[in-house]
Amino acid sequence: MPRFSVIVPVYKVQAYLHACLESVLEQSCSDLEVIAVDDCSPDASGAIADEFAARDERVRTVHLRENVGLGRARNTGLEHATGDYVLFLDSDDTLTPGALQAITDRIEATGGPDVLVYDYARTYWTGEAVRNQYADRLAQDGPAPFALVDRPEILQLLMVAWNKAYRRAFVEEQGFVFPPGYYEDTPWTYPVLMSARTIATLDRVCVHYRQRRRGNILGTPSREHFDVFDQYDRVFAFLDAHTELADAWRPLLFRRMVEHFATVFTHPDRLPRGSRPDFLRRARAHYRRYRVPGAPVAARDRLRHGLVRLGSHRTYRSLAAAMRCVRRVRGLAGRLRSAARAAALQAHYRVQLLLPVRADRAVFSSYGGRGHGCNPGALEAAFRTYAPHVATAWIAEPEHHHTLPSGTRALRPGTAAYWTALARSRYLVNNVDFDHRLVKRAGQVVIQTQHGTPLKKMGLDLQDHPAAAHGQDFGRLLRSVDTWDYVLSANRHSTLVWERAYPSAYTTLEYGCPRNDAFHRATSRDVARARESLGIPDGATAILYAPTHRDYRRTQACALDLQRVLRRLGTEFVVLTRAHPLHPAPLAQSAGRLIDVSGHVSVESLCLAADALVTDYSSLMFDYANLDRPIVIHADDWEAYEASRGTYFDLRASPPGAVARSEDELIDIFATGHWRGSRSAQLRAAFRKRFCPYDDGRAAERVVRHVVLGEEPRPLPAVSLAGPRRVPAGEPVGPRS
Repeated sequence: MPRFSVIVPVYKVQAYLHACLESVLEQSCSDLEVIAVDDCSPDASGAIADEFAARDERVRTVHLRENVGLGRARNTGLEHATGDYVLFLDSDDTLTPGALQAITDRIEATGGPDVLVYDYARTYWTGEAVRNQYADRLAQDGPAPFALVDRPEILQLLMVAWNKAYRRAFVEEQGFVFPPGYYEDTPWTYPVLMSARTIATLDRVCVHYRQRRRGNILGTPSREHFDVFDQYDRVFAFLDAHTELADAWRPLLFRRMVEHFATVFTHPDRLPRGSRPDFLRRARAHYRRYRVPGAPVAARDRLRHGLVRLGSHRTYRSLAAAMRCVRRVRGLAGRLRSAARAAALQAHYRVQLLLPVRADRAVFSSYGGRGHGCNPGALEAAFRTYAPHVATAWIAEPEHHHTLPSGTRALRPGTAAYWTALARSRYLVNNVDFDHRLVKRAGQVVIQTQHGTPLKKMGLDLQDHPAAAHGQDFGRLLRSVDTWDYVLSANRHSTLVWERAYPSAYTTLEYGCPRNDAFHRATSRDVARARESLGIPDGATAILYAPTHRDYRRTQACALDLQRVLRRLGTEFVVLTRAHPLHPAPLAQSAGRLIDVSGHVSVESLCLAADALVTDYSSLMFDYANLDRPIVIHADDWEAYEASRGTYFDLRASPPGAVARSEDELIDIFATGHWRGSRSAQLRAAFRKRFCPYDDGRAAERVVRHVVLGEEPRPLPAVSLAGPRRVPAGEPVGPRS
C-alpha cells in the first residue's frame, strides 16, 4: 500500500501532461502511485500517459470508453486508489519540488488528519507565479489537528479538490463522490470539510495552478456555467440530510453561494451574450430559497449580494457605475493630494539648500531604505565611536526602524526631515544611490561604500548585457557617480572594477570591507548566541545556503531540493536558507532541520552561526572567506549565468572551495568530507589572499579617521593565512589575534 495515490484526470492536455506527471514522479518522496484517467481524450494525452506507465511501474493508466467529465473521471481514479492518502492533481498543473515530502511530514506531525489543506500559486504564461491571497489562513501556529468549527476561515480558501490530501479510509467511510458538471468541486469540498473530524494545514505552496491563455473551461463562455445552481442544490441537500451541521454552516454557505453566483455573473468570459438576465433570475430564486434571515453580510460584499437579491442587471450596472465614479473621484483627489505634498516637499528642500551645511551631521542609508546594516551600518557605528561629535541619522522605511541602534536618528524616506538631512548633512553615506533629485552641494562629502566584491558585471560594464541592464538609465547612473567623493574597495580587484565600471573623479579608499569587521571582532559568545537564536542544535553542522539573483530567469525557483539534500546528509546537518534580497519569498518553508532565515536582520550573524557556506555566485562568498570556514560553490548553470550577466573571472577556475555542478555532486562533497578537506583549505587560502588582504576588523575605523578626522592611514595589513579560527560544528569562534 503506497503512502499516496495521486489521481490525474486527463483530457486534451497533451502539451502539459509531461510536466504534470514528471512533477509527481520526480518527487523526493517516492512512496506513491499515479492513476492517470484518460477521459476519452481526442488528442495524444492517453498515449502520453501510457508511455509514462510503460517506463514507471508506479503509473497506471485507466482508459474510459466515453468522455464523462472531470468529476466522474476522478471517481474512477478513486475506485482504483490504494494509497493511505488521496491527492487530486489537474493534468495541466504541477506539484512543486519536495511537496509530497512536506505533506508527509505535516501528516505525521499532526497525527494523520482526515484532511490536510495546503497552498498553491497561480502560474502564468509570462512565468510569473502569484501565491494564493488567503495564504495566511493556512498558518500552522495553532493547535493541530482541528475541526472546521475551530477555524472556519479555511472556507475562505478556493473551494477546489486539488489543494488537499484526503485520508482514503475517511473518504470511503463517508461515501464521498464527485457529481457531474462544471463546478463539481463545490459539492465535494464543502461536505468533506464539514464532515472531517480532524483537519490540518500546511503553509507551503505545493501546487502550481496553471493559468492558460486560452482553453480553460472556466474561462470559456457557455451556458454550462448555469451548472453552479445545481451544485449548490447538492450542497444544501447535504445539509438537509445532516441536520447536526445545518445550524452551524447554513448562514456561511448561503453567503459563499451568493458570492459565487456574483463571481460567475461579473466574470467577463463565462456567460454568453443574452444569458445574463436568465442567470440573474435563477440566482434570485436560489437566494430566496436558501436565504438565512439575519445572516450578516460584510460591507464590501453588499453590492454583490444586492445584485443577486434584486436580480436586476440594470440596477446592478447603475450601482456599479456610481461606485466606479466615486472611486475615480477619490483616486483623483488622492493624486492631487500626493502631487501637492510632493511639490511642498521639493519647495522645502530648495529652501534647505540655501541654508549652511552642518559639519556635525551625517546621514546613512542601505539598499534603498532597508534596515541598519552592510557597509553603511559598519561606518555609522564607527562614526559614533571615532567621531562622536558627528550626529548620525539613518534613512529607513518604518518597518525597518527596529533595526536601528539607539544612538542614531530614524528618518523616513520622503519626509521633510529626510530632505532636510540630505540638504544640510556634510556626510552622505550609501551602498546604492540616493534619490536622483539629490543636489550635491559644496562642502558635502558623499561616500559610496558599494555592497561587496564584484564577481558579476556592474555599472557601465552591463552595456553589453541587455538582460541584466534592463531598465538601467546609464545617463542617470553617471550623474549619480559624479556626486561621489569616495568609493570603498576591499581589494585591488574591486578597485579596478569600480574605476572602470563607474568612471569619475572620486577617490578610491582601498581599505578593506567595513561590514567584514564584525567577523574579526566576534567572540565565542557572539557565535554561541547567534547559533542559539536560530535554534541550531548543539553539535550540529550548520550550512548557510545563499544563492544569488538570476537575470535570465523570470522566476527565482530554488535550484536545490533542500529536503532531499538533508535526508541524504543525515541528522547531524542543519540548513539555513537565505533568499536574495530582490526576492524575499523563502526558498523553502522552515521544517525540522531546514530553517528559513530570509528575513533575518543581520547576514553577518548568520555567517557567524554557520559552519559552511553553500552559494552559487553571490558576493557573500568574499565576506564569508574572512572566517576561514569551508565554502562550497554550486555552479549548475554557470554558462547561462555568465552569458546573461557577465562575470569578471571564471569562478570555477579559482574558487574558494569545492565546486559542485549538480545537486548530487553537492551531496557527495559533503558526504565524503571534501567540503572541509585539505584541497578545500588550499583553495580558500588563495582566495582570501586575493580578495581579503586588508580585512582585519579596522576597515571602518580607517575610513572615518581618513575622511572625517583627516588622519593619514596607517600601513595596511597583509592578510594572515591563519585567519580567524575555523569553527567546528557548535564550537564558538575566538577573536582574531
